[in-house]
Amino acid sequence: MKITHKHPVTFSLESAERYYENTPALNSTTISIEQGERVAIVGPSGSGKTTLLSLFNSTVQASSGKITILGNELEKTSGKTLKKIRSKIATIPQNLALVDSLRVWQNIITGQIGNRGFFGNLIDLIFPSKNKILKIHSILERLGIDEKLFATTSNLSGGQKQRVALARAIYQNPQAILADEPVSSVDPARAENLVQLLNQISEEENITLVMSLHNLELAQAHFPRLIGLRNGEVQFDSNPEELNESKFKELYTLSEREILDDGKC
Repeated sequence: MKITHKHPVTFSLESAERYYENTPALNSTTISIEQGERVAIVGPSGSGKTTLLSLFNSTVQASSGKITILGNELEKTSGKTLKKIRSKIATIPQNLALVDSLRVWQNIITGQIGNRGFFGNLIDLIFPSKNKILKIHSILERLGIDEKLFATTSNLSGGQKQRVALARAIYQNPQAILADEPVSSVDPARAENLVQLLNQISEEENITLVMSLHNLELAQAHFPRLIGLRNGEVQFDSNPEELNESKFKELYTLSEREILDDGKC
């Protein structure tokens, strides 16, 4: 039976696999995510969550299978077209990838680095236009930290740095945001606030949001679709209401071998 979609598809994996040396990180995975969907990827460490996000933003290539991003088959795409695709996918990594020595506005302006040449990016970092500063200020105001526009990033709290990383993603004007465990290093209240912000922006701007999370409560409370990964395989792909406690227990119950594994995938 042919699958039909109500909206354009942002990410599509068909029997995609990814191996690191001879170790499988993702096994024969088929997933399709439409434009504007909000999806949480859950599962234990080493289950393949980071690898899946890396395939979505094309920072790693599939060992086999077919991957389509924004209507483009990656195996048939390269050069300027691939660069253009990547510029439409904003990524918030777990370590946030901020440069502490830069001002807040400088970190945010790098969100457009994929759309500018070397000299254009250099000019933006040293002599930004008034319009760009005003746009960045507007984004920070939306996130509640506009007073930090000219602050040195190293002087910010963990929660403020998270919002700067989010502001950088918004400034990129993306069609999709990928967030890899963005709330793992803050307290529960700040974690929930950031997840709420990301979901709100996704809904308001029709931006596809895919977030990997360890916190099941946050995933169930804020995402209409959950994908459970274990050992590089999809265990479920459903809305939270259709999942029961036994499904989650099965997902997170590890064998002794899995406990001793490094869990980096």
